[in-house]
Amino acid sequence: MIDRTVSRRQMLGWSAAGLAALGAAPLLRASQDANKRIPISVQLYSVRNIKDLDEAMKAMKDIGFDGVEFAGYGKYGNDAAGLKKKLDELGLKAAATHIGANSFVGDALKKTIDFHKTIGCKYLIVPGDGRFQNKDKYKEYAEVMSKAAEALKPEGLYTGHHNHTQEFAASPEEGKTYWDVFLEKTPKEVAVQIDFGHALYAGLDCVALVKKAAGRVKSTHVKGRLPKGAQGKKPFVGQDTGDWKSILGACYEVGGTEWFSIEQEDYPDGLTPTECVKISFDGLKKILADMGK
Repeated sequence: MIDRTVSRRQMLGWSAAGLAALGAAPLLRASQDANKRIPISVQLYSVRNIKDLDEAMKAMKDIGFDGVEFAGYGKYGNDAAGLKKKLDELGLKAAATHIGANSFVGDALKKTIDFHKTIGCKYLIVPGDGRFQNKDKYKEYAEVMSKAAEALKPEGLYTGHHNHTQEFAASPEEGKTYWDVFLEKTPKEVAVQIDFGHALYAGLDCVALVKKAAGRVKSTHVKGRLPKGAQGKKPFVGQDTGDWKSILGACYEVGGTEWFSIEQEDYPDGLTPTECVKISFDGLKKILADMGK
């Protein structure tokens, strides 16, 4: 990092080459960010058939995941220290969690902060809220999330919203979807967890979605979900219809993405959820390797 707080005399004394190097510094940092390795986690909802959370996390670690994303805490609901100990034993990180927006309101807020700081979980993602696409309540929801972000920021935590398909419906504001309006009415500290599987199913341009939310796509769901009428494809990452190199490239370049999280919701060919998750994991790893990541 070059210190820009210099005296006028120092500035005048710099050579043209020095000034050129200074101007290139932001580009250099951007290039370095684009080349960093983004770790891979799994949304544990993918293997909800495994009722014991310890067993589920162990199975995901055996596949090769760097972290896990929670959708409930099982026996650890009131034992954050115990969950952190188990994560450490397995060598896993808490990439994110799915949590209701009511967890950021009133007395629940402190409990939410304490629990997730203890387990080292930075991103607290709302996996859907009916107010998002409600013509009478969408502004209220944006305000709730904005206030939550303000409260969480000093604690090093962030909230965010995970999309399905309904968030992209037309809003009462002319020419804008509910998704567009949410981005406008919330600060950049409110992350968006783009579920690319749902977005592809809805026929959306995923690269454009990432660019519109530049810097806010902290976590993603990398999911092989097939649009209606897809032929000769399977619902696995790399065997589906997604142009993953372009999508993941946008995450590296402008998304501000810190985690790729696989979510598997379809289990074809008589395969178990764990087997399906591994196929998508291997598919994602191959795509990233082909990209030089």
